[in-house]
Amino acid sequence: MRILGIESSCDETGVALVETTGDALPRLLSHALYSQIEMHQAYGGVVPELASRDHIRRVLPLTRQVMSEAGVSLSDVDVVAYTRGPGLAGALLVGSGVACALAASLGKPVLGVHHLEGHLLSPFLSADAPEFPFIALLVSGGHTQLMRVDGVGRYELLGETIDDAAGEAFDKSAKLMGLPYPGGPGLSRLAEQGNPAAYKLPRPLLHSGDLDFSFAGLKTAVLTQSQKIGPAAHTEGAPERADLAASTQAAIVEVLVKKSMTALKTTGMKRLVVAGGVGANRELRAQLNAACAKARVRVHYPELHLCTDNGAMIAMAAAMRLQSGAQVAEARYSFDVKPRWPLHELA
Repeated sequence: MRILGIESSCDETGVALVETTGDALPRLLSHALYSQIEMHQAYGGVVPELASRDHIRRVLPLTRQVMSEAGVSLSDVDVVAYTRGPGLAGALLVGSGVACALAASLGKPVLGVHHLEGHLLSPFLSADAPEFPFIALLVSGGHTQLMRVDGVGRYELLGETIDDAAGEAFDKSAKLMGLPYPGGPGLSRLAEQGNPAAYKLPRPLLHSGDLDFSFAGLKTAVLTQSQKIGPAAHTEGAPERADLAASTQAAIVEVLVKKSMTALKTTGMKRLVVAGGVGANRELRAQLNAACAKARVRVHYPELHLCTDNGAMIAMAAAMRLQSGAQVAEARYSFDVKPRWPLHELA
C-alpha cells in the first residue's frame, strides 16, 4: 500500500510517499519540503494569510516532485493523507482541500492525521526506530508535552505546558536579544559561543512534583536580565549576548531533561522518544544522551531533517494507523479541520 501525505499546518509545505508491506515498518519512498521562513522574516513571525496563499502555490509542484522521485504515478497511490490539525486554520484548509480533491479525482480514500501524532511517530522513520511502549517528549512549536505511548493511538498525557512552550521560550527570548526570525535556531547557535552559567535564570516548575512545564516566567527573566546588561544584550559579537543565549538555553534544557527523566523513573519505562523541532537542539540531545546512558535508558530521535514539520511524518502516521487498525481510510471527501486538537483526545 502506498500512502501520500500532505502537511500544511503552519509555514512549511511538505509532501511525502510511504509504502507498507505487511506488518513491517512503513518505508519512506520520497519526500519534498518547502519552508516559508524567508517570506515571514520580514514580519518577525508567521503571517497566517501569507502562509495559506503560499501553500496553494507549493503543494501541487511538490506532489509532482515526490511522485517523480519515487518513480510512480498518482494512480499508484492507495490512500491520500493530510494534516487535519492542530495548526493555522487557513493553512490546514489548503492541505485538506487539495488532499480530498486529489483523492476524489483518483477515486481513492482519504485519512485526516493529527499533526502532533505525526511528530510523535516520526522517529519510526529513522535508522534507529523505537519500539512500543515508551515515554515521549514532544517539543514542537507551541507544544511541550510528556506522553506515555503504549501503541499507535494509545496515548496518556503525563504533563504539558501551562503557558509558553519550550519552542516559544526559545523564539521569544531570541527576539528579546535582537535575533532574526526564526529565533530558536539562532539562539542555539549563539549559545555555543557563550557561558551557560553566566546568568542565573529560573527553572520554572523544576521542583513542582508533577510533570507540567511553564516557560513564561523564564521569558520575563530574560527580558529583565537583558535590560540589566544594556545595549550589549542586543549587539552582534558582544560576549554578554552569547552568555545570555547560553544561559537561556541551559535553563530550558535542564527543565526538559529533568522532567523527562522523572517521567521515566515514575513509570518504570526504559525507552524515551524525543520528537518535534526543539528535538534537533544539540545541547538537548547531548544532555538527554548523557542522562539516559546513566539511567540505562534507550533514547530515540527523528532524523535531523525530519524534526521540523514535514509530509513524511504525516504519511508515516497514516500508514501506522492503517496498519494497526486504529483508523480506516474512507472515500468521504467532505472535510473539516481542527486548529485546536489535543493529542490525548485523539480517538
